[in-house]
Amino acid sequence: MSESKKGKCIIFSAPSGAGKTTIVHYLLGQSLGLEFSVSACSRDPRENEIDGKDYYFLGLEGFKKQIEKEAFIEWEEVYTNNFYGTLKSEIERIWANGKTVIFDLDVIGGLNLKRIFGEQALAIFVKPPSYEELEKRLRSRSTETEDKIQQRMNKANTELAYAPEFDIILFNDDLEETCKKAKEMVFNFVNK
Repeated sequence: MSESKKGKCIIFSAPSGAGKTTIVHYLLGQSLGLEFSVSACSRDPRENEIDGKDYYFLGLEGFKKQIEKEAFIEWEEVYTNNFYGTLKSEIERIWANGKTVIFDLDVIGGLNLKRIFGEQALAIFVKPPSYEELEKRLRSRSTETEDKIQQRMNKANTELAYAPEFDIILFNDDLEETCKKAKEMVFNFVNK
Protein backbone atom coordinates (compact mmCIF):
# COMPACT_ATOMS: atom_id res chain seq x y z
CA MET A 1 0.00 0.00 0.00
CA SER A 2 1.38 3.38 -0.92
CA GLU A 3 2.53 5.56 1.96
CA SER A 4 1.20 8.80 0.44
CA LYS A 5 -2.40 7.63 0.40
CA LYS A 6 -2.69 6.63 4.05
CA GLY A 7 -5.84 7.57 5.91
CA LYS A 8 -7.68 6.54 9.04
CA CYS A 9 -9.60 3.37 9.84
CA ILE A 10 -12.37 2.45 12.24
CA ILE A 11 -12.45 -1.23 13.18
CA PHE A 12 -15.54 -2.82 14.74
CA SER A 13 -15.14 -6.38 15.97
CA ALA A 14 -17.26 -8.66 18.11
CA PRO A 15 -18.55 -12.18 18.37
CA SER A 16 -21.43 -12.99 15.97
CA GLY A 17 -24.66 -11.56 17.35
CA ALA A 18 -23.13 -8.78 19.49
CA GLY A 19 -24.55 -6.01 17.28
CA LYS A 20 -21.48 -4.72 15.44
CA THR A 21 -23.06 -4.81 11.98
CA THR A 22 -26.11 -2.84 13.16
CA ILE A 23 -23.83 -0.24 14.76
CA VAL A 24 -21.67 0.04 11.61
CA HIS A 25 -24.79 0.53 9.43
CA TYR A 26 -26.00 3.24 11.81
CA LEU A 27 -22.63 5.04 11.64
CA LEU A 28 -22.56 4.90 7.83
CA GLY A 29 -25.79 6.93 7.82
CA GLN A 30 -24.42 9.66 10.11
CA SER A 31 -22.40 11.92 7.73
CA LEU A 32 -19.08 11.12 9.40
CA GLY A 33 -17.10 10.71 6.16
CA LEU A 34 -17.01 6.92 6.50
CA GLU A 35 -17.04 4.32 3.78
CA PHE A 36 -17.54 0.62 4.39
CA SER A 37 -14.73 -1.75 3.48
CA VAL A 38 -16.35 -4.70 1.73
CA SER A 39 -14.58 -7.90 2.79
CA ALA A 40 -13.88 -10.81 0.49
CA CYS A 41 -14.94 -14.35 1.35
CA SER A 42 -14.79 -17.84 -0.07
CA ARG A 43 -18.36 -18.85 0.79
CA ASP A 44 -21.45 -18.59 -1.39
CA PRO A 45 -23.81 -15.64 -0.93
CA ARG A 46 -26.72 -16.06 1.46
CA GLU A 47 -30.20 -15.07 0.36
CA ASN A 48 -30.39 -11.28 -0.22
CA GLU A 49 -26.59 -10.83 -0.18
CA ILE A 50 -25.12 -8.91 -3.11
CA ASP A 51 -21.62 -9.39 -4.53
CA GLY A 52 -19.59 -6.20 -4.13
CA LYS A 53 -21.99 -4.79 -1.53
CA ASP A 54 -22.12 -7.35 1.27
CA TYR A 55 -18.94 -9.23 0.34
CA TYR A 56 -16.80 -9.97 -2.66
CA PHE A 57 -17.78 -13.62 -3.14
CA LEU A 58 -14.62 -15.12 -4.63
CA GLY A 59 -15.24 -18.83 -4.11
CA LEU A 60 -12.59 -21.06 -2.54
CA GLU A 61 -10.30 -21.22 -5.58
CA GLY A 62 -10.70 -17.51 -6.35
CA PHE A 63 -9.86 -16.62 -2.76
CA LYS A 64 -6.75 -18.81 -2.80
CA LYS A 65 -5.61 -17.15 -6.06
CA GLN A 66 -5.88 -13.72 -4.40
CA ILE A 67 -3.78 -15.00 -1.47
CA GLU A 68 -1.10 -16.11 -3.95
CA LYS A 69 -1.19 -12.67 -5.61
CA GLU A 70 -0.77 -11.04 -2.15
CA ALA A 71 -3.92 -9.02 -2.80
CA PHE A 72 -4.99 -9.07 0.88
CA ILE A 73 -3.81 -6.84 3.69
CA GLU A 74 -5.13 -9.55 6.03
CA TRP A 75 -7.01 -12.81 5.68
CA GLU A 76 -7.84 -15.86 7.73
CA GLU A 77 -9.49 -19.22 7.52
CA VAL A 78 -12.34 -18.62 9.98
CA TYR A 79 -13.77 -22.11 9.67
CA THR A 80 -12.46 -25.01 7.54
CA ASN A 81 -12.33 -23.85 3.88
CA ASN A 82 -14.21 -20.68 4.89
CA PHE A 83 -11.88 -17.73 4.25
CA TYR A 84 -12.44 -14.02 4.88
CA GLY A 85 -10.08 -11.17 4.09
CA THR A 86 -9.55 -7.49 3.36
CA LEU A 87 -8.37 -6.54 -0.12
CA LYS A 88 -5.63 -3.88 -0.28
CA SER A 89 -7.39 -2.38 -3.30
CA GLU A 90 -10.55 -1.77 -1.25
CA ILE A 91 -8.71 0.34 1.35
CA GLU A 92 -6.76 2.25 -1.30
CA ARG A 93 -10.01 3.01 -3.17
CA ILE A 94 -11.69 4.44 -0.04
CA TRP A 95 -8.68 6.54 0.99
CA ALA A 96 -8.34 7.84 -2.59
CA ASN A 97 -11.91 9.15 -2.19
CA GLY A 98 -10.85 11.04 0.97
CA LYS A 99 -12.96 8.88 3.28
CA THR A 100 -12.25 7.03 6.52
CA VAL A 101 -12.45 3.25 6.16
CA ILE A 102 -14.86 1.46 8.49
CA PHE A 103 -14.52 -2.28 9.00
CA ASP A 104 -16.97 -4.86 10.35
CA LEU A 105 -14.72 -7.83 11.14
CA ASP A 106 -14.41 -10.85 13.33
CA VAL A 107 -12.13 -10.45 16.35
CA ILE A 108 -8.93 -11.94 14.90
CA GLY A 109 -9.30 -9.95 11.68
CA GLY A 110 -9.85 -6.78 13.72
CA LEU A 111 -6.74 -7.36 15.81
CA ASN A 112 -4.70 -8.12 12.67
CA LEU A 113 -5.74 -4.79 11.15
CA LYS A 114 -5.08 -2.94 14.41
CA ARG A 115 -1.51 -4.30 14.39
CA ILE A 116 -1.05 -3.30 10.73
CA PHE A 117 -2.52 0.23 10.99
CA GLY A 118 -1.43 1.14 14.53
CA GLU A 119 -2.24 4.77 15.38
CA GLN A 120 -4.18 5.21 12.12
CA ALA A 121 -6.87 2.89 13.47
CA LEU A 122 -9.46 3.01 16.22
CA ALA A 123 -10.32 -0.58 17.18
CA ILE A 124 -13.64 -1.02 19.00
CA PHE A 125 -14.78 -4.31 20.52
CA VAL A 126 -18.57 -4.59 20.84
CA LYS A 127 -19.35 -6.64 23.91
CA PRO A 128 -22.77 -8.26 24.38
CA PRO A 129 -24.48 -8.01 27.80
CA SER A 130 -23.95 -11.74 28.42
CA TYR A 131 -23.09 -15.04 26.78
CA GLU A 132 -26.76 -16.06 27.15
CA GLU A 133 -27.98 -12.91 25.41
CA LEU A 134 -25.55 -13.56 22.57
CA GLU A 135 -26.99 -17.05 22.06
CA LYS A 136 -30.53 -15.65 22.19
CA ARG A 137 -29.66 -13.09 19.47
CA LEU A 138 -28.11 -15.74 17.24
CA ARG A 139 -31.16 -17.99 17.61
CA SER A 140 -33.57 -15.12 16.88
CA ARG A 141 -31.94 -14.59 13.46
CA SER A 142 -33.28 -18.00 12.33
CA THR A 143 -30.57 -18.11 9.65
CA GLU A 144 -28.23 -20.66 11.20
CA THR A 145 -28.37 -24.41 11.75
CA GLU A 146 -27.95 -25.71 15.30
CA ASP A 147 -24.40 -26.81 14.41
CA LYS A 148 -23.54 -23.32 13.16
CA ILE A 149 -24.99 -21.73 16.31
CA GLN A 150 -22.88 -24.02 18.51
CA GLN A 151 -19.83 -23.30 16.35
CA ARG A 152 -20.40 -19.53 16.71
CA MET A 153 -20.98 -19.81 20.47
CA ASN A 154 -17.76 -21.80 20.95
CA LYS A 155 -15.89 -19.19 18.92
CA ALA A 156 -17.51 -16.38 20.96
CA ASN A 157 -16.00 -17.81 24.16
CA THR A 158 -12.53 -17.41 22.69
CA GLU A 159 -13.27 -14.02 21.13
CA LEU A 160 -14.54 -12.44 24.34
CA ALA A 161 -11.11 -13.04 25.88
CA TYR A 162 -9.53 -10.73 23.28
CA ALA A 163 -11.64 -7.69 24.23
CA PRO A 164 -8.87 -6.01 26.32
CA GLU A 165 -6.58 -5.93 23.26
CA PHE A 166 -8.86 -3.38 21.55
CA ASP A 167 -8.66 0.40 22.04
CA ILE A 168 -12.23 0.56 23.38
CA ILE A 169 -14.72 -1.98 24.70
CA LEU A 170 -18.22 -0.82 23.82
CA PHE A 171 -20.81 -2.56 25.98
CA ASN A 172 -23.99 -3.17 23.94
CA ASP A 173 -26.88 -3.63 26.34
CA ASP A 174 -29.03 -0.82 24.87
CA LEU A 175 -28.59 -0.54 21.10
CA GLU A 176 -29.78 3.07 20.77
CA GLU A 177 -27.41 4.28 23.51
CA THR A 178 -24.58 2.14 22.14
CA CYS A 179 -25.00 3.70 18.68
CA LYS A 180 -24.83 7.22 20.17
CA LYS A 181 -21.65 6.36 22.10
CA ALA A 182 -20.11 4.81 18.97
CA LYS A 183 -20.90 7.95 16.95
CA GLU A 184 -19.18 10.17 19.53
CA MET A 185 -16.08 7.91 19.63
CA VAL A 186 -15.80 7.78 15.86
CA PHE A 187 -16.39 11.53 15.43
CA ASN A 188 -13.64 12.32 17.98
CA PHE A 189 -11.17 9.95 16.34
CA VAL A 190 -11.83 11.06 12.76
CA ASN A 191 -11.58 14.74 13.69
CA LYS A 192 -8.45 14.65 15.89
